[in-house]
Amino acid sequence: MATSLGSNTYNRQNWEDSDFPILCQTCLGENPYIRMTKEKFGKECKICARPFTVFRWCPGVRMRFKKTEVCQTCSKMKNVCQTCLLDLEYGLPIQVRDTGLSVKDEVPRSDVNKEYYTQNMEREIANSDGTRPVGLLGKAPSSSDMLLKLARTTPYYKRNRPHICSFWVKGECKRGEECPYRHEKPTDPDDPLADQNIKDRFYGINDPVANKLLTRASTMPRLDIPEDKSITTLYIGGLGEDVTDSELRNHFYQFGEIRTITIVQRQQCAFIQFATRPAAETAAEKSFNKLIINGRRLNVKWGRLVSNRARKKLKFKQYHLCGGSSECCCVLFRSQAARGKEKDGVTESGIRLEPVPGLPGALPPPPVSDEDASTNYFNLAPTSSPAVMNLGLPPPPGVAMPPPPGFGPPMFHTMDPMAPPMPPPMAMRPPGQVHYPSQDPQRMGAHASRHGGP
Repeated sequence: MATSLGSNTYNRQNWEDSDFPILCQTCLGENPYIRMTKEKFGKECKICARPFTVFRWCPGVRMRFKKTEVCQTCSKMKNVCQTCLLDLEYGLPIQVRDTGLSVKDEVPRSDVNKEYYTQNMEREIANSDGTRPVGLLGKAPSSSDMLLKLARTTPYYKRNRPHICSFWVKGECKRGEECPYRHEKPTDPDDPLADQNIKDRFYGINDPVANKLLTRASTMPRLDIPEDKSITTLYIGGLGEDVTDSELRNHFYQFGEIRTITIVQRQQCAFIQFATRPAAETAAEKSFNKLIINGRRLNVKWGRLVSNRARKKLKFKQYHLCGGSSECCCVLFRSQAARGKEKDGVTESGIRLEPVPGLPGALPPPPVSDEDASTNYFNLAPTSSPAVMNLGLPPPPGVAMPPPPGFGPPMFHTMDPMAPPMPPPMAMRPPGQVHYPSQDPQRMGAHASRHGGP
C-alpha cells in the first residue's frame, strides 16, 4: 500500500510539543495572573507549515485574545516572539535588528530547502545551551548603537488592544458597550502600516514598520565632539527625583577619572567633569541616547563652562550645552555656598528680584539707643531754634527753670472781661491734674459764654 507524501517519517516525528510558549513581555501582558489554554498540534506553523502546540490567552482587561503564530523552532532560529515576531532583546522587527547588527541571514523559501535548513537548525539548537541565539545571529556582536537608540525601555501594551469593529464602521453594530472590538475610526487605507505580512516580517523584507524605524534612525541627532580640547564636562538631563550622585558615579567611573559631579535638583540635571579629555569622549560616545538609569532614558550633551572672574568670586557658574545642533542652550546655577546671600531683593550677581505680592511692607528701623530717640511726642513743627530740655537733670541752684512752651503765664495781661480765667501755675494745681494747650476752648475759637463763663 502506497503512503502519501505528507506521511513521511520526518514530518511525523518532528511535530512540536511544548509546555510553555516563547513570548515577549508586551504579548504576555501586564497582568501577572493569566489563564492560558493549550492545544496540542492545534495549527500548523505559518513559516515551516509543521503542526505545533498552540497557546491562547488574554493579556489584560479590554484586550483581545492572542495566540502563538509560529512554532518554537522558527522562533529560536530568529530569536523572536512566537506571537508578534519581534526581537526578544530589543523589541524591534527582524529587518531593523539585522541591519543594526550587519547580519544577512537568508532563510530558504522552497519546501525542500526549508525542511533541510530546519533540520540543521534543530540539530544546532539541541547542541546549544539555549541561553543565546543560534546561527549567524549567535555570532553577531552583542549590541549596536542604533538598536539601543530605537529600542523601547518599557512594554507597549497598547499593541494588545482589540481590532476595530467593522460593523461599527458601517453603522450596523448592535452590541453597544458589550462589543469586544474597538469603536474607532479606522486609519487611512493608503497608510503603509495598514498592509503588514507575517512572512515579510519573519524574513526581514518589505516590512513597513521596519522601514519607518530605519528612516527614523537615519534622521536621529548625533553628538558632535567640540573643537575646544579643554572641554571635559558632560551634561546629563532628565534625571527626575530618583537618580542620585552615587548612581551617576557608578555608571561613569568606568570611562575614566571623575573630577566633580554637580547635581542641580531644580532643573533635574547634572554636570560630570572628567579629569581627561579622552575619558569624556569615551563617556559621551558610550552614553549618548543609550544611558538608562532606573528605567529613565537620560539626555547626554557636551557642557562648556563659561565663567569670568566675577562669577568665580560670586560662586556662580554658567554652562553652555552643545548638543550637535545650531542652537545652544544655557544653564545658570550657583553653588551651595552662595545660596541665601541676598540683600534688599538683589542677589550677588546683581539680579533684581521681584517683590512677592501680599506681603506686609517693611517696618521702620528701631532707634539705636535711648539718647538718639526723638522727644517730639506731640509732633510739633520744628522751629528755627528748638529748645533743648533735659528733664533728667535738676537746674543749678539760684537759677529758675523756665516753664515749657504753652504752660507759662502770658507775657501780656489782657484787660478783656470776657476772656477766660488764666490757668493756675503748675505748683498750685492739684495733684493728678495736667493742663494741655489743646484743652483751651479759646484755642478752638469758642466763646467763654458757651462754656458757662460770665
